[in-house]
Amino acid sequence: MAEQPKLEDFALEAKMQPKGALSTIGVIGCGAMGQEIVKYVSQQGFDVRFVDVNDEVVKEGIRDIEEALDAKIAHWGLTESEKKATLTRIEGSTDYKILKDCDLIIEAINTATKGTSIYQRQEVFKNVEAIVPKDSVIVSNTSTLMISDLASVLKYPGRTLGMHFMSPVENVRIVEVVRHVKTTDEAHDTAAKFVRMINKELIQVHESPGNITTRMTVPMINEACNILMEGVASVKDIDYSMTTTFGNQYGPFELADKIGLDKLQRWMDNLYQEFGEQKYKASPVIKRLVRANHLGRKTEIGFYKYKGSQPVEQAVTCAQITD
Repeated sequence: MAEQPKLEDFALEAKMQPKGALSTIGVIGCGAMGQEIVKYVSQQGFDVRFVDVNDEVVKEGIRDIEEALDAKIAHWGLTESEKKATLTRIEGSTDYKILKDCDLIIEAINTATKGTSIYQRQEVFKNVEAIVPKDSVIVSNTSTLMISDLASVLKYPGRTLGMHFMSPVENVRIVEVVRHVKTTDEAHDTAAKFVRMINKELIQVHESPGNITTRMTVPMINEACNILMEGVASVKDIDYSMTTTFGNQYGPFELADKIGLDKLQRWMDNLYQEFGEQKYKASPVIKRLVRANHLGRKTEIGFYKYKGSQPVEQAVTCAQITD
């Protein structure tokens, strides 16, 4: 009896053969950005497994995600049953073995270490590769480090890409996807498929520190600091001018507070080290606030004082920073 033809026999090219469905996503790091990614991806129907440094941080991550879902319920954006379904798809652990069945793993660590976090991220990449299958894709949410540098420690560097989500993940429509010279077409196709499946638009970026959004954001915040130091206008008026004139969701100072001034300074240091251009060098205002541990929303004081996530009053004046 003649052998029955297979579906793939009718494909014009081998690359048109159907691929397995993505179902389980891993996330390394459940800080502020990691939580946003975990919550959003699980709401899109994926099972999500995340890893963090200790049991207390894992519990805190789950607790913060639940609180964020409750806040959405309070604003009629979610039902109680949808919240329960989302939480059942999330599992956290301190053990990388939880990632062994993940199709795509997102590194989203948040380190308080001064200077570059490249070595910590490389260590994460190695830990992930030791657990997951060879066809699992490993991506990093970093925006100012070179993905090729992170991938250089792996046996299979072609499985890696940059995948930069922007906060608030739920509202920002795009994801910056970064190939490096060794990224395989298969890895890129998997990443692109994932982006589509979570209802985002892929912005293809050639490897460069800062991608698009961070390289545009850093000079804007630095220039706002220059305007403030020159006494041209107040924090509040500079922010108000930018939000009302250009329709930005946040002015430069409120955006800086939202990012976290310590994280912002690391972005600036990485970009300045890479390009050597003054526009990327961290403003003295940023450095002064970081030294004082006035880091923005997470410490409830930065350029503004905060109650929860809402700014209640301006915390920095020109007179304060020029004394």
